[in-house]
Amino acid sequence: MKNETIQTPTRNVGLDLIRVLACYMVIQVHTGEFFYIAPTGSILHGDGNIWVALFNSLCRSSVPLFVMMSGFFLLPIKDDQSVFFKRKFTRVLFPFVIWCMLYAIYKFLMGQTGFNAMLVNIAHIPVNFGVEIGHLWYVYMLIGIYLLAPVVSPWLKTASKRHIEFYLLIWLVTNLLPYIHLIYPEIWGECYWNSTPMLYYFSGFIGYAILGFYIKKFYLEKNKYDFIVGLFLVILGYAITAYGFYSRLNTVKTVAELELTWGFNTINVVMITAGIFLLLKNVTYTNTHAWYARIIEDIAIKSYGIYLAHIILLNTVYGLLNVHITNYMLKIPVMAFTTFICTYAVIRLLSYLPKSKYLIG
Repeated sequence: MKNETIQTPTRNVGLDLIRVLACYMVIQVHTGEFFYIAPTGSILHGDGNIWVALFNSLCRSSVPLFVMMSGFFLLPIKDDQSVFFKRKFTRVLFPFVIWCMLYAIYKFLMGQTGFNAMLVNIAHIPVNFGVEIGHLWYVYMLIGIYLLAPVVSPWLKTASKRHIEFYLLIWLVTNLLPYIHLIYPEIWGECYWNSTPMLYYFSGFIGYAILGFYIKKFYLEKNKYDFIVGLFLVILGYAITAYGFYSRLNTVKTVAELELTWGFNTINVVMITAGIFLLLKNVTYTNTHAWYARIIEDIAIKSYGIYLAHIILLNTVYGLLNVHITNYMLKIPVMAFTTFICTYAVIRLLSYLPKSKYLIG
């Protein structure tokens, strides 16, 4: 989610668009959760399910897109390791800790926790989240990517295209595992006493980061096949993701089972993510100084702050609009877009504060 400084005279507007789109999609995913996850955590059946499936299945590419962007700008690291960690962690950790504390206070002020629980939540930050605000999981994962970056960077500096493709091919196989596990719950060394089976070291979000680097190194320039391949990947990946979610609504009992095809590390979500990246990476404006270009750039720069803050605004927007909009086809995107705009406005105001980088990144 962090904005990475582009080391060129001008910004790549296509990549700014990807970041803005991913930021909005995160908010729409969280908006949709009101309409298929009950307060008890069970599956909520209702008229909104089909629209959640149609709208939010595409949005599952949001976090992977951010990780691809991080890999695109981050890898291979060029700074000394100590300089790299100081620069990244200053921009990531300080806002994260502050917002964890703010969410703990927010829960207390909303009457959802007591004063002692608020203090416990704040003290709990080094362990996990600090308070049950689920979207903050992303920052822990991002820190893990940063910690691994100095390890993989020397390899990426010298690796050939074929060597990187060898890694990515095995990584793609690991993204089939959620479906393979439906038939074989344990394969390639998996068992209750072994949590690191054969392809464990090829799995996870680091693959998206390396994919971002791979596209930068070998496919950054505009190609006549970008649109065809990108569109094909988006359509096929989306079809699998949406069908898998909707078809399981009446056949599974838990949210985790329902979200099988929504997993970030599934082959269909990889398709959507790579497809969107190919479609947008070379977008340009006829007028880079137009008002919309400046707004898109500003939102892209402030995307980390928007990500951290949006849940508070989303809860408020949901409370205000839910009873007034009955059509789910409108309700989900209207709530998401309203939250997106309001959160951006708040983060923009906060950006004028002294030392605001420690609050919004």
